[in-house]
Amino acid sequence: MKNKLFIAGALVITALVGCSSVPDRNAPKVVHILGVKVDLKDSALVKENLYAHYSQWKNAKYQIGGLSRNGIDCSGFVYMTFKSRLGMVLPRSTEFQAELGKSIDKDQLRPGDLVFFRTGRTDRHVGVYLENGMFLHASTSQGVIISGLDENYWKSAYWKAKRLDS
Repeated sequence: MKNKLFIAGALVITALVGCSSVPDRNAPKVVHILGVKVDLKDSALVKENLYAHYSQWKNAKYQIGGLSRNGIDCSGFVYMTFKSRLGMVLPRSTEFQAELGKSIDKDQLRPGDLVFFRTGRTDRHVGVYLENGMFLHASTSQGVIISGLDENYWKSAYWKAKRLDS
């Protein structure tokens, strides 16, 4: 009985933590992978890579701390997207990803920009902007999906956007 209570408690804590993974020990930075980097100013190429990545990851389930198609969290999905499709290694945590780049207004978003949300008192969520108010992310309830910034939940939780141009 005690084991069942412990497991139930652990599941509740995991659900409450949301997408805020454990922060990296290093200062936030972007590392470029030699020979692979996509110019983030090339919106067409960025979109092509993001949609291709989405087709591989669509409906992968959400798992806090996960980094595979068997389960992934939001910051892990952003980390994997930039690493495998855009040639950039970002910090692993939402906290440090939010410190990267330059802040931009919502009406200036372009493909590849990071969009951040406050989903609880201390919880944060991150996704990658696609186009036309849509962003790619790992949702806690639906896994890897494309959502709209104008959907009620995301509209009310919107926090900020960052551009990672080098």
